[in-house]
Formats: sequence, C-alpha cells, structure tokens
Amino acid sequence: MNQLLKNSLAFIAGLALAAGAALAQNYPSKIVTLMVPYPAGGPSDAIARIFNAPLGKELGQQVIVENLGGVSGAIAAQKVLSAPADGYYVFQGSPNEVILSPLANAAVKLKAEDFRLVHPIIDAVMVFVVRKDLPVANVDELIALARKSGDKPLSYGSVGIGSLYHFIVENVQQRTGTRFTHVPYKGNAPLLQDLGGGQVDFAVLVYSQAMGALADQGRLKVIGQLGAQRSELLKNVPAVNEGQALKNFSYRQWAGFMVPKATPEPVVQRLHAAIRKTLQDPAVVQQLAAQTMAASAPVSLAEAAQFYESETARYRGIARSINLQPQ
Repeated sequence: MNQLLKNSLAFIAGLALAAGAALAQNYPSKIVTLMVPYPAGGPSDAIARIFNAPLGKELGQQVIVENLGGVSGAIAAQKVLSAPADGYYVFQGSPNEVILSPLANAAVKLKAEDFRLVHPIIDAVMVFVVRKDLPVANVDELIALARKSGDKPLSYGSVGIGSLYHFIVENVQQRTGTRFTHVPYKGNAPLLQDLGGGQVDFAVLVYSQAMGALADQGRLKVIGQLGAQRSELLKNVPAVNEGQALKNFSYRQWAGFMVPKATPEPVVQRLHAAIRKTLQDPAVVQQLAAQTMAASAPVSLAEAAQFYESETARYRGIARSINLQPQ
C-alpha cells in the first residue's frame, strides 16, 4: 500500500471519528421514542412510563412512549430496525421479541444479532395465574387437573406464538406429559381481561399491579411463581419448586433498552450512561418495586453484550430441546 493511500485512509478514519464525536455531542437533538412492543396497559407499558421521564431528564431531551403490539412484539422490533440507526428509536426488548419470536414464527425475519443491548433495565417475577373458578390452588393441582382433562384440554393464553410465555408452557407440557390449548393475544392487558372474565383457563405472565388488583378483587388467582425461590417482592405466592410437578423449573424475565447494531458507538455510550443513572434514581427503583420488578444492577457495555449473548444461546438451546419449529 503506497503512502498516499495510507494517508487517505487515515484521513477518512479521522473524519469518521470526528463525525461520531460530533454526533454524540449533539445527541439527542430531538425527541427520542421509546418503542414498547405491546399495547398500553400491560407491564411492559408500565415499565416504559416509569423510565421515560427520568431518562429524558438524563438525556436532556423528551423521551416519549410508543406502543405497537402484534406478532409477539416482532412488529415493533421490525419498526425500530427499519428506522435510521441513530438512537432516536430505542427498543424496550426482552427475550420474547428478539430471541424467541424468530425461533417460533417463520414470518419473523429479524434475529437477536440485529440488536445491541445497551443496558438491562428490570428483572420481573413471572407467575402462573388462573381464572377465579378453576378448581386449583397451586401448580401441582393445575397439572393434576390437566391430566384429567382428556379430550377437553385446559386453555392457556400468551402474548403470541413464540413469546416467552408460550415457550414456558410448551416446556411444562414436555416436562409433565400434559396437553393444553394455546390462545394467543396481542398483549398482557387483553389477556388479563379475558382471564378475569373466565374466557381462558390460565396463563404464565409477568406479575403486575393490574394482576394483583384483579386477584385482590377475587377475579383471578395467582397460584405460583417461576423463580428458583420466592421473590422478596411477592412472598405470599409459592415458587413452583416448592411443589412436586415442576421441580427445578425456573425462568426469569428481563427487559432492556436496545438499539439496532449499526447505531454509532458514541450514541450508544451516551444512552448507556443515561440509562445507568436512571437505574440509580430512587424514585425509579421504588416505582419498579411497586410493580413487583427489580431494577437491574449497573453493568458496562461489555457486560451487557456478554449477558445478551449468553441469554440468546440459552434460549436457542432450550428451543432445540423442545423441538420448537417455526410456523
């Protein structure tokens, strides 16, 4: 390579670095949209509305929430990927939309590697919840009832084919030799409404204030949680490990703020720093706890990338173990 070419390449690289630095310095110069992949009223929406104002304060720019449900969150994910990779569309993602949806739905063309996890934001408690008049008080009794159902399988709702909740119940069937009828919904809110109305027998969902309110009103029952042990945030509900039917059965639900992988590094760093500060805001921590969610511990960008890669590998491995096929 001659010296002139070397000098030209160095000049171009310098320009790119300068442009990136200028982009970070000016970012954000307009409203940032936080994309929630489910309708308003569910736990994902509640999370976004806890974060958007304090995150906007840290960024020095308004952060607004946009809700777009459908196809287990993949429609919203694809909209973010189709927008310019400039940090003005931030995706509130979880394993549901970015890892599992492509594994279960042949129409979903995105893949986990299309996104970069800027920072995890929450860990949530997942629970088994049943209609009020289903004659069960715990998960062991739910499994026993399913085994007796014969030609009339119990129905369960999820936020769509390929969602984590669908995935978990498929794994329950595999582990226990039971059979259920899947009823997909566009989001948690309409599913909870139907559970409260008795239109579907049960679901595995993230615990939420709305669910707790319905349980307190006697309109549904929360019968078990999926962590390895009881969460400090939900001490009155037993872990499924405490029963016999699902020993050593544990799942966690996390969510994080993501951007398309081509987003410039200075913008990612600016977002990352703002999210870290927001996670340390006592009001944010308190509001998340009221939703039975724990704020994620601060991590570096490298740690976020390692976590995202390991979660992707884990869920792909489980998908293979239950022979999950795209449909």
